[in-house]
Amino acid sequence: MDESTDLLTIGELARRTGLPARTLRFWSNEGVVAEAGRSAGGYRLYDAAGVARVELIRTLRELGLGLDDVRRVLDREDTVADVAAAHVVAIDAQIRALKVSRAVLSTVAQRRSTLEETALMNKLARLSAAERAQIVDEFKTEVFGRLDIDPALRERVQALRVDLPEDPTPDQVDAWVELAELVQDQDFRARLGHFLELNTPRPDRKAPPGANVWWARQVVNTVAEAREQGVEPGSKAAAELVDTTFRNTDLAAVLASLRAGIDAGAERYRVLVSRVQGRQGAPDSTVDIRWLATAIEFRLS
Repeated sequence: MDESTDLLTIGELARRTGLPARTLRFWSNEGVVAEAGRSAGGYRLYDAAGVARVELIRTLRELGLGLDDVRRVLDREDTVADVAAAHVVAIDAQIRALKVSRAVLSTVAQRRSTLEETALMNKLARLSAAERAQIVDEFKTEVFGRLDIDPALRERVQALRVDLPEDPTPDQVDAWVELAELVQDQDFRARLGHFLELNTPRPDRKAPPGANVWWARQVVNTVAEAREQGVEPGSKAAAELVDTTFRNTDLAAVLASLRAGIDAGAERYRVLVSRVQGRQGAPDSTVDIRWLATAIEFRLS
């Protein structure tokens, strides 16, 4: 302490505040802590106002504000509330980025992905909302746009949004990465388009044979129960299940519908969409549908 002026040297200020002298020196060089003067030996001196300012700076820095923001607040160019609101937005973005990184790394670990796969997953997960929407819209235009369907149904399809929320879970990010890869695959688009042509009702006809397997769950649930009971697809019990379920329906058409959906991976697509949307949809029933297709093949043979 300079006894003649009641001023503190930088070392004394460091002891008073508990901050390193190098930090105080840096803040002083940056102009956020003003010197009250210099000693006869040329040492920086700080008064009581400087001590109070250092305490304010420490508080704002602990809250994550950069020195430029600190300077604007202390110089009354911005209010603490304004700067805090801006930092909330920035922190939210950082949290979201960390969640995306965690989800990507978890997926990499589970899949034991290569460097190339890791780079692709990271790129897909970090797309902007507009870029994600473009991927989905292009997919819907190509796959659903060519279908001859009721205008009201077409409007519902176009309005369906498949995107990550602002605060996605790791599972949602993981599902989005897989879904984005899938819907950009031209072979998948062609297979799914063929499946939808066979299974989507048109304005001039009722639901085509086999469509109820995909758009209603009761058939799949019945098959799942039979499988759990150990019923084999080539057994008499399976044949009775097929006859009871489809009665006078064209079984060959039903089989074509099932095979198209299996080849397209329609169930996987449905499950991924549900996961991205955060919904607890029905589990993947591909195994049950394969069983049913095999049972119909035995019935037709």
